[in-house]
Amino acid sequence: MKSKFPDNFLWGGAVAANQCEGAYNEGGKGLSVQDIMPHGIKGAREKEPTTDNLKLEGIDFFHRYKSDIRLLAELGFRVFGTSIAWSRIFPNGDDEEPNEEGLKFYDSLFDECMKHGIQPLVTLHHCEPPLALAEKYNGWLSRETIGLFSKYAQTVFERYRDKVKYWITFNEINLLMCAPFMCGAIKTPESELTEEEMYRAAHYQLVASAAAVRMCREIIPDAKIGCMVSGTAVYPLTPKPGNVIGAMLRERELCRFSDVQVFGKYPPYLVRFFEEKGINIDLTEADEKVLENTADFVGLSYYSSICEAEKAADAELTGENLSRGYKNPYLKTTEWGHHIDPQGLRYSLCRLSERYRLPLFIVGNGLGTEDKLITDERNEKTVDDEYRIKYINNHLVQTEKAIEDGAEVMGYALWGCID
Repeated sequence: MKSKFPDNFLWGGAVAANQCEGAYNEGGKGLSVQDIMPHGIKGAREKEPTTDNLKLEGIDFFHRYKSDIRLLAELGFRVFGTSIAWSRIFPNGDDEEPNEEGLKFYDSLFDECMKHGIQPLVTLHHCEPPLALAEKYNGWLSRETIGLFSKYAQTVFERYRDKVKYWITFNEINLLMCAPFMCGAIKTPESELTEEEMYRAAHYQLVASAAAVRMCREIIPDAKIGCMVSGTAVYPLTPKPGNVIGAMLRERELCRFSDVQVFGKYPPYLVRFFEEKGINIDLTEADEKVLENTADFVGLSYYSSICEAEKAADAELTGENLSRGYKNPYLKTTEWGHHIDPQGLRYSLCRLSERYRLPLFIVGNGLGTEDKLITDERNEKTVDDEYRIKYINNHLVQTEKAIEDGAEVMGYALWGCID
């Protein structure tokens, strides 16, 4: 039986600079907000992020990228997703001139990918804005950050115009609302942030994203540049009408910013929400014009599904952040409470395809768990991860079904392929 995956399908994997590079204080790099959050969002909420006792190595990709890319090539990768660390190019975010050492590092990285026949898929903003922007501007709460981001985007577009043909503006742009410091360099404590401030910061990111799309088309006409959303599947917990409406509203919540990036304007349900809440997002006529520069494709991450119900429902909550929802009694969960639901990926792909009528790119899918090292028959340390192989296979089976359903899927990138 012939595979339904197209011949030009981009098979590969993805990582993020902040998770894998290390070398946080080498090559002229400045600190990013991630550099002072070694224990993630939860750790940052429990204890204020600090620059004390930094020891950030990741997988030391900064020094080992050549051997890592060679290994990925041996696996048959056709695409490698990563991000550019903004603070490696502009250490403080607002520097007059870019850091040449940082630019040379990514030159060499992308050259290495091309040498092995691997297309780089590059995200401009992957939850790692320069720390100095938080301290000087309060990050994306300042309109000035749009211009600083645009300068950074223009710099890397011009530098890598012949090497990178697939770009994403913001990773999981909907994460800003639940992680304002990590995703927005917003230093104001979460407990003090108003809803208006959160949506205003998101608006500035959306304007910056659209400006980057316009710039990319001018500088690299043969490139494709997309947006990216967390693709959590949402089901009503029961057929009760209130639960079905709850699922619809939650899906809108997940798609509210990608709707802007695809349709070029705020959707009516969000305009109504702003009006009812009296929220002023600082939308100007110039902003409206910029927002008309829409994405070429929609990237999505998919790890789990959730159930939604009326808030009074007597049901167990599961997951965290955007995956926070009600437990599905028909599904198993990971040790971190995320549902294992391959069919949810098919559902998400079909829903997004019908919603946006654009190519889709799965730029994050994988299983996080506490892997245990064992000694194999060659007396070498390894991980017996049949559970992960099964997880990936089942999700790819459902991806193929979505393609049969009519969804145009460009590629699949396993998340954390080397981290």
